Amino acid sequence: MAEHRADAWQARRTARLLLRPPAAADLDFVTRLFARPELVAHRPDPTPDTPRQSADRLLRDIGHWREHGFGRWAIEAEDGLIGFGGVTVSGEFEGLNLSYHLRPESWGQGYASETIRAALAFAFGDLGARRVIGLVRPVNTASSRALERCGFRFEREVMLHGAPTNLYALTAPP
Repeated sequence: MAEHRADAWQARRTARLLLRPPAAADLDFVTRLFARPELVAHRPDPTPDTPRQSADRLLRDIGHWREHGFGRWAIEAEDGLIGFGGVTVSGEFEGLNLSYHLRPESWGQGYASETIRAALAFAFGDLGARRVIGLVRPVNTASSRALERCGFRFEREVMLHGAPTNLYALTAPP
């Protein structure tokens, strides 16, 4: 994968979304988002994040951008910030890791698929990645379906944070 500077790639637009690097000003949204029980329901410990955990999450995302020049985007729709998602370097598995979290009011509107497609275009096109993975808890059928609609295939079950997790993968087109 090619080296990328933090300022080499910043924001991207899709048909309905602005995908931009996260910023410290997003902290209130992140704190509210990860305090939602329905958002964390699929975790091994479904306890909502504390404000400190949310701040740490945002700092990790901002730090990933500084270190790698890309990462999870802040996702904005017409009515403002709706979530976070994109690709990050995986420390445990081969390939870039695709992840996203959207506010529940935005579920079922195609925003996840739109974000996934933009992340794949970026990963394979801009970064020259060979493989992208998605890690989904078995009970999270909506996320599994979104990945499958975008071309991912179930590869195997792995243990992640002490819980069974389905690993989906997609390789770069020839």
